[in-house]
Amino acid sequence: MAWRRKKKGGRKEPLFGLAAALADLRPDPKDRIPDAGDDKPKKGTAKRKAERVEDEEDDDPPPPRERKARDNQSRSGSKRRSKSRSGLSLTRLFYWGAVLGLWGVIAVVGVVVWAGAHLPPIQSLEIPKRPPTIEIVGIDGSVLAQRGEMAGANVPLKELPSYLPKAFIAIEDRRFYTHHGVDPTGILRAAVTNLLHRGVSQGGSTLTQQLAKNLFLTQERTMARKLQEAELAIWLERKYSKNEILELYLNRVYFGSGAYGVEAAAQRYFGKSARNVTVAEAAMLAGLVKSPSRLAPNRNPEGAEARAKTVLAAMADAKFITQSQAQASIGHPEIAVKPAGAGTINYVADWIGEVLDDLVGQIDQSIVVQTTIDPKLQSVAEAAIIDELAAKSVRFNVSQGALVAMSPDGAVRALVGGRNYSESQYNRAVTARRQPGSAFKPFVYLTAVEAGLTPDTMRRDAPLDIKGWKPENYTHEYFGAVTLTQALAMSLNTVAVRLGLEVGPANVVRTAHRLGISSKLEPNASIALGTSEVSVLELVGAYAPFANGGLSVTPHVVTRIKTLEGKVLYMRQPEETNQVIEPRNVAMMNAMMQETLISGTAKKAEIPGWQAAGKTGTSQDFRDAWFIGYTANLVTGVWLGNDDNSPTKKATGGGLPVEVWTRFMRAAHQGVAVAGLPNSQIGGAATLAQIAAQISAPTPPPPVQAGPPPRPSRAPARPEPAAGLDGWLMDRLFGGGR
Repeated sequence: MAWRRKKKGGRKEPLFGLAAALADLRPDPKDRIPDAGDDKPKKGTAKRKAERVEDEEDDDPPPPRERKARDNQSRSGSKRRSKSRSGLSLTRLFYWGAVLGLWGVIAVVGVVVWAGAHLPPIQSLEIPKRPPTIEIVGIDGSVLAQRGEMAGANVPLKELPSYLPKAFIAIEDRRFYTHHGVDPTGILRAAVTNLLHRGVSQGGSTLTQQLAKNLFLTQERTMARKLQEAELAIWLERKYSKNEILELYLNRVYFGSGAYGVEAAAQRYFGKSARNVTVAEAAMLAGLVKSPSRLAPNRNPEGAEARAKTVLAAMADAKFITQSQAQASIGHPEIAVKPAGAGTINYVADWIGEVLDDLVGQIDQSIVVQTTIDPKLQSVAEAAIIDELAAKSVRFNVSQGALVAMSPDGAVRALVGGRNYSESQYNRAVTARRQPGSAFKPFVYLTAVEAGLTPDTMRRDAPLDIKGWKPENYTHEYFGAVTLTQALAMSLNTVAVRLGLEVGPANVVRTAHRLGISSKLEPNASIALGTSEVSVLELVGAYAPFANGGLSVTPHVVTRIKTLEGKVLYMRQPEETNQVIEPRNVAMMNAMMQETLISGTAKKAEIPGWQAAGKTGTSQDFRDAWFIGYTANLVTGVWLGNDDNSPTKKATGGGLPVEVWTRFMRAAHQGVAVAGLPNSQIGGAATLAQIAAQISAPTPPPPVQAGPPPRPSRAPARPEPAAGLDGWLMDRLFGGGR
């Protein structure tokens, strides 16, 4: 057995040197560097572990005292290492906190310096002047509208009731008299409130910051702007006293509806000076600052009143007024003043704003613009357009209208650019260009008259074919041989086209431009039917020579411009007039266009006691309906249609436009002395003598009997074609053939 055990153990050879030293060396698994992700022990690990346990069992265990000492030493080392690590963590935390804090301070200083670098030099900052205000007055001196910023006069703080500035302090900046431009408490309060509401529901800007923003900065919401605002607020606090800042604020802050400053706002909303506002009115003004456009009392009286209640509560909470005063003031502001310049007069104001640069250049001070507008006529024109459209716009599918009325010298007395300025500021009287249709025919007939034809010249009304284009009359009827007077009164298209081709489309265009049309006109066959677009203003101006004896006019609305101190910047000078129509041709054109109102397409247009003339116009597919009519007192044009150029439901010039024109002109001529058209028959022998003197004839006409001439028949006379100019004169003087 012993032999077998010895045999099984095998023979061990003696080892010397390095091999002997390393013979008992066994690596521990802890000495190995584990591979990443190697969770399972490799083969042989269990065997080596068993051998290690066996070896440990062979060693003698240490004595108990020695083992206890070694355990105590181990625990002591662990405590020291734990304290060391804890101390190191606190040191590192303090270190990195200091580093981050330092960089934070550097970053804040850098941002502040950057924001300040984008401001103008503080030493060059000055309180800017008030933006200029443009006050527009009528021919009677009454204020029609205001443009720019409606700024009232500066009101000293001491002249305001004490509760007015206190209302602003109570709702906007309760610590105004204690902070130095920026209120950290207010900023923190606003930040917490906004965080709770998850949005911007409260601001932390002081009155000084708001003033700095209004004076020097834009309204954009950026961090850079807020930093600049804070820097400027601190500068304002160093440069001005608290009362000076408050006075500046009250006289510059915006209150909606174009009103800047408490004086302008009080005048706009309450019709009184800021010196005389009540507690309730002061609270309403203070409440507007938060959102002036949304809370303006003339637009949102309920919102303005609700905000005023909030201000009154804040005033009571700040002990500026008592609770009983706050309760007594609720609901008492009376907003009964209609804003100046409301309604269609704003179309006039916009037009004036466009021409001011040409008259006085850049405006850097407040000015007063005196105009030719008659406020009474403007009101009548506005009512005529609005009421007529309200009654019949659906029936005829007409959504918009425009009206221009001017005296025969070109001075605009009334101008309506649309039915509702608040809905659309597009000026259809000045800016829009539409096809005038048959309202353009007077320029064709004038060109024919200047070529030698007369109102009684005969032309054929029959179907016409021009290279495939076949113009037709509105009724699709043809009347054969007719006079020019008949053709114009009945608005026969075929005759107008024949005349246009006879005298030449280019000559027709030259005639229209000579009389005042400034738009581009195409010299083609269809020009006789008004296919080139024009504006209402220029077409009315081009009719004015028929009403003034043939003199050129320039439509105008501004007569004088002066500063608030009275310095005259512009004065309209009488312009040199040119005779653009010979007097005898004026007489013939007036005679033909009178027939339009007597027996033609505008029979509804009648002004009792007045002699009037004019022409209707309807463009293709009933897209535009016109009537331009005139007396010796006024030239008025009316257009009705749709902005998208869509067809109406057969609205013609002889319908709605004539009704609007008649309503306006009858009101405009009340109380005005009757006068006849230039070179007309009205007024008896003296006027007829003028006609005879102005229309050349081989021999003087025989004397006429005194007394008014008979009223022209509604059926135009048809003299022989060979009657010529002399025959036409004799017929008009003595009623031959009537």
